[in-house]
Amino acid sequence: MANMTRRNFLSICAAAGSLALVACGGSGTGSDTTTSSSSAEASAAALTTVVAGKLTCIANMYFPPFESMDESTGEPQGFDIDLGKALAEHLKLECNWLPSQQFDTLVPTIKAGGTADISITGMTINDARKQEIDFSDPYIDSNQALVLKKGSTETEASLNDASKKVAVQAGTTGEERVRENLPNATCVPLDEVISCMTSVSTGNNDALVIDLPVAANLISNSFGDLEVAQEIATGEQYGIAVSKENPELLAAINAALAEMESDGTMDELEVKWFGTKL
Repeated sequence: MANMTRRNFLSICAAAGSLALVACGGSGTGSDTTTSSSSAEASAAALTTVVAGKLTCIANMYFPPFESMDESTGEPQGFDIDLGKALAEHLKLECNWLPSQQFDTLVPTIKAGGTADISITGMTINDARKQEIDFSDPYIDSNQALVLKKGSTETEASLNDASKKVAVQAGTTGEERVRENLPNATCVPLDEVISCMTSVSTGNNDALVIDLPVAANLISNSFGDLEVAQEIATGEQYGIAVSKENPELLAAINAALAEMESDGTMDELEVKWFGTKL
């Protein structure tokens, strides 16, 4: 995780024009505080949401430490889950998480509208997705990882062979990476990252390409027989997916993200879920 670069948020000043949408009470006189509070409530009411008063979120819940299901409570947990809750608080809305969806259905769901307001799910910002939906300012940076069974001598070069099978999570930038850079290998898309890791652990697949922080987390906690053999410097950034039909919500989210970066909320979430500030 220490190899990850610091996220590169856009200037807080650039978001200042939209910050009024989510401004919390100020520290001035009583009348100023009342005005600011009323303004925040009015802004929340003006935001277009699927369910009035709620920020409805979707994700693939099998992407730890960004999102996963707490086995003891049955509730979602993770960095993105806490981020969604914090965003909702800044927007004076209630956070509402829908049941897990397969990753490759999330962009079409947000594009179609009517089901969820946003998707926070470790989703890389890229041009293909930006044709379908809008993205918030980036909130974390990531690279890809080549995951192998410990003791394996495979490399990206040796895996580019018709006899090799490389697992990926369907619809991810890991899948794009394999199809573009290992065209001779058999790319094996699977629905969930746990299934991907298990397939390498059992020897059904020779390797896996997946987001570095997710690979590092799962290897540390559940898959000690695997290792990150190579960090692939793709320079990816995660963003929050929002419908192109909801620019007011997008502006409010960007303003809230800038405020959370400034007030230390993002640092707190990083330490909680990654053990360090990124």
